[in-house]
Amino acid sequence: MSERLWIFDLDNTLHDATPHIFPHINRSMTAYLQQHLQLDAVAANDLRIAYWQRYGATLSGMMRHHATDPGHFLWHTHQFPDLENMVLCEPRLRHVLKNLPGKKVLFSNAPQHYAHAVLALLRIGDLFDEVMAVEHTGYRPKPHAFGFLRLMKRHKVRAAQCVMVEDSLENLRTAKKLGMRTVWINAGLQNVACVDVKIRDVMRLRQVLHRLS
Repeated sequence: MSERLWIFDLDNTLHDATPHIFPHINRSMTAYLQQHLQLDAVAANDLRIAYWQRYGATLSGMMRHHATDPGHFLWHTHQFPDLENMVLCEPRLRHVLKNLPGKKVLFSNAPQHYAHAVLALLRIGDLFDEVMAVEHTGYRPKPHAFGFLRLMKRHKVRAAQCVMVEDSLENLRTAKKLGMRTVWINAGLQNVACVDVKIRDVMRLRQVLHRLS
């Protein structure tokens, strides 16, 4: 088989975004909906969650139902004055990724300015051949197949050469339908048909390489 292509999600895959990053983004998105849709805090938060559950990203609902400019939305909802103290870095992450056989790309629903900033703080940006942020998918975020197909075309690979490493089950379902191998970052006990390998965190990836061959 030709060289393997590792496709990594960012938040809650390469770092733990739950304690600091996600609450900040959620508050920023709720505030954006309040301001631009003239909603109170409760209604704005409910709508943010509803769009995320229905489309996989609040942005998609905003574009579809309110003609929101995606660049404006992403810029204003991904401002982090204290990002350095919000990103939780695992010191061994660089070693784990560097020793994986094959090329590595980042594929995130986040905007590129945020993705590059987090990779820099994690000290792993140079290990990736490409960063595919939501702008590069024409604002069609995962689990939409467009970004997956575009990524494979750009790197001249078949789905069978790719391993998708993600915390989102919906995104892994798309990857599996396309023919990719899948790794689910999840601490739970459930087994799902679209998942080839489940691990608690990305630090355990090298331990399961034999199960992805």
